[in-house]
Amino acid sequence: MSTAAVTDKRPSTLRAASLPKWSPWAIAGGSIVLAIAIGLAGGLTKVQWGLIAAVLFILGTYGIAARVEGRRQAKDRVATSLVWVAFLIAVVPLVSLVWVTISRGVKVLNLYFLTHSMGVVADSEPGGGIYHAIIGSLEQVGLATLIGAPIGVMTAIYLVEYGRGRLASAVTFFVDVMTGIPSIVAGLFILSLMLIFKMQPFGFAGSLALAILMMPVVVRSTEEMLKLVPNELREASLALGVPKWRTILKVVLPTSIGGITTGIMLAIARIAGETAPVLLLVFGNPFINNNPFEGAQASLPLYIYQQYSQSAGANAAYDRAWAASLTLIAFVMILNLVARGIARWKAPKTGR
Repeated sequence: MSTAAVTDKRPSTLRAASLPKWSPWAIAGGSIVLAIAIGLAGGLTKVQWGLIAAVLFILGTYGIAARVEGRRQAKDRVATSLVWVAFLIAVVPLVSLVWVTISRGVKVLNLYFLTHSMGVVADSEPGGGIYHAIIGSLEQVGLATLIGAPIGVMTAIYLVEYGRGRLASAVTFFVDVMTGIPSIVAGLFILSLMLIFKMQPFGFAGSLALAILMMPVVVRSTEEMLKLVPNELREASLALGVPKWRTILKVVLPTSIGGITTGIMLAIARIAGETAPVLLLVFGNPFINNNPFEGAQASLPLYIYQQYSQSAGANAAYDRAWAASLTLIAFVMILNLVARGIARWKAPKTGR
């Protein structure tokens, strides 16, 4: 046997030492135990325990990895640890919010609660429901969608397909400004118009304010989806002599319809929880009002605010507020799931 063959069978010394796969879990467990001990000794809160555990986990990861694997690999592990810590910091409040809402909202959430209004039930008395608020929210959000979604989509089509020069720049600027305006400003704008024409609160006024808040979100999401459509598709259609408007209608929009629909659904979920415009313009109503164009009307966010504000010394109102919050969260969650389903359904199919 040759010397080269013998040399090949020797273990390689170029491979650096590495920590086992279970080491991050061990470091995390040790950090948690040490943080609990420090927290109990110092009389700290559980939130402070978590922050101390996160700091100890990052420092421990760097120290152990630097000693075993070297500083370069330790920096990589610290970056991964920071990502996980940031993820947990974002998830823990969300899970806590959902858990508290579910645990407190299920007390009165039943079929009776969903199919009855407050009517003549006082805020301090048990009973009543959110049927009138569900109808109000569905009508107001639905009308806002009928107004805001088409305008937002057409504005995005103009900016992507036709927009050139100062007008397009001005439209883009105002869309950016509208994206950041507080919801109360949209409500005050519609309220000023109502005061000019001496109009009383009604549901459609809230829809107008919600449409103002919805349009910039639809414009931005639709604009990004239209930009993802390959220019080759547009050029192929135009080369066949198809007019530009027909190319947009038959080629561009069908290609991006999944993303556009997802953006609209997320915009609906965004405006479904707005309270300030509804409080100013719709005013609330304990009775069922199916006509959004006449008289005050209820909505779920406004119902939650009113019940919670009246919950001092009244457990019934407090429980109704949490049950309505759980219903609103479920509504928003369903919209997000529908948006994900549509995006997956309309996603481009790649051939094998």
